[in-house]
Parts: sequence; structure tokens; C-alpha cells
Amino acid sequence: MSQTERYGMEHLQIEVDDDGVAVVRIPSPGTVGRVQAAVHREVAEVWTALGRDPAVKVIVVTGAGDEFYVSANADGLKAIPDIGKEETFTLLQRMSQEGVDIVYKMIELPKPIISAINGAAAGGGLAVALLADISVAADDALLVDPHVALGVAAGDHAAMIWPLLCGMAKAKLYLLTSDPCTGAEAERIGLVSRAVPADEVFEVAMGYARRIAAGPQLAAQFTKKSLNQWLRLGGITAFDYSQVLELLNFFGPELREVVERQQQG
Repeated sequence: MSQTERYGMEHLQIEVDDDGVAVVRIPSPGTVGRVQAAVHREVAEVWTALGRDPAVKVIVVTGAGDEFYVSANADGLKAIPDIGKEETFTLLQRMSQEGVDIVYKMIELPKPIISAINGAAAGGGLAVALLADISVAADDALLVDPHVALGVAAGDHAAMIWPLLCGMAKAKLYLLTSDPCTGAEAERIGLVSRAVPADEVFEVAMGYARRIAAGPQLAAQFTKKSLNQWLRLGGITAFDYSQVLELLNFFGPELREVVERQQQG
């Protein structure tokens, strides 16, 4: 049985080395809805699976291909305006719960998480990239929260963590416009911990992971717990609220208008 299978995953690639560093690689799901859904579900579940393994001390998450993880795009939303309300409601409940699980399970997991943002990150992928305890991005990686451009409120993670990382002014600038932000600019405004040349991203992230894995574990875990009290507060203040508003948008006219423009263009 492979390490990936041992954690109950089919799509995510997982390896744990002798230092206790687990490397999680997220594949590019493409536009096949079934695969997109399966990858999203595993990204929501992997934190619990790794949290149970005493051999894992630190987790590094990165992309298996040229992108980090892009979970949201217009192609994936095209079918939603045309399905029935009850079916839409059921679908959105699942998607929303997985989004909540990604956010809160990353926050609640005591073990440190490091993101090696090797390429584009969007939607739930951006949540994973930014909710990591240390984030290392390629200088030219594009980070984008496309929610508003797609006709729905910015849910996932943005209302919780962006104002804490880069301030309210920059948060509103990028979230209201859905403009992409490069890794270099993300470091400049405080959205990521570091930006480095693309060919150095993984090794820099692994360097931090091995240092933390070799150090006092409870001290690192308790420090993460205390710092994440700010994120828990943000969850109560803004994240849970943003999730509800995002779901509401799926039943309004703007998503359909965006999809129709995409199809015409």
C-alpha cells in the first residue's frame, strides 16, 4: 500500500520522510467536474488524516504540476445556473462544508503547515496557500481570488485572513477587483511569508519544514494555537458570514450573467 492510499486519498500525492515532514502534492484537476469535486474533497480531508499520524510533525503542501491549486473558474460553474434549486442547494451544501473544513481544519491542526506556492493559486487553492502557517511563493506565481468576478461573494477564507495579513485597504483592492497578485507583490504587502525564484520554492519550504520538525514540537504547536486565536476570531466575525453570503449569490442573477458572458466571449 502506498503512503497516499494509507491516508485514504486517491488524487493527492503524499509522502512522509524520516524527518517527519509530510509532503502533499495537489494535482491539477482540469475541467472534469467529477475530478474537481474529488480533489476538493480530499483537500478538505487530508488535514485530519495527517493529524492522526504520529509520524508526521510538519506538512508541506504544494502543486503536483505547474500550478499550486486552482479550484475555481468559470468553466466549473457553467452548469450551476441550469440545474434545479433543490439540486443546487444540495451541491452547494457539500461545496460549502468542504470549504469550511479546509479553513477550520488547517487552523485547528496543531502541526505546522508550510505552503510551497509553485504556481497559480485561486479559490480554495488560495485558501490553502494563505492559511498555511508559513507561505513560500514563487516570484511569478499568480494569486487570485476570483469570487467577485464570477458573481459571488468572496467566501472560502478571504474575509477571515486577508485583512490580518495585508491590511484592509489592500484586501479590498484585490478582493473587490479580483485582480491577480504576483508572489513578489504578495510578499511586499505581507500576504505571503516569502517570495523566491520559482526553482527555489520547494527547497526553501522544505528547509523551514525540516528546521521545525527537528525542533521542540509542543512549543511550535502551542505557538501556532495561540496565534491562530486571531483567525478563530476572524472566523466568528467575518468568515462564517461570508460563507452564507456566497451561497446566497448562487441563487441570484449575477452568476448566470457571468456564465453567459463567458459563453458568448
